Amino acid sequence: MSRPRPEAAVRRMLERTPPPVPPGLYADAVRRGRRLLRRRTLARRLVWALALAAAVAFAVWALTARPWAQPPGTAPPPAGW
Repeated sequence: MSRPRPEAAVRRMLERTPPPVPPGLYADAVRRGRRLLRRRTLARRLVWALALAAAVAFAVWALTARPWAQPPGTAPPPAGW
């Protein structure tokens, strides 16, 4: 059982004439690439807009709720402990 060598198979493939390319393939590829690029750009802008909205919402909440301040009506910590 002798197996054909991979180099010989590659040489045979390279010696053949390449198959014909459909005439509209380049235009289709360019159109699909542009559409894909547009979608990626839109998605990236949407993610940035959502991140900015989340940051603004957090800043507004933090300024109004003041979570770092001591809540009213609580006793101060006992002294001498």
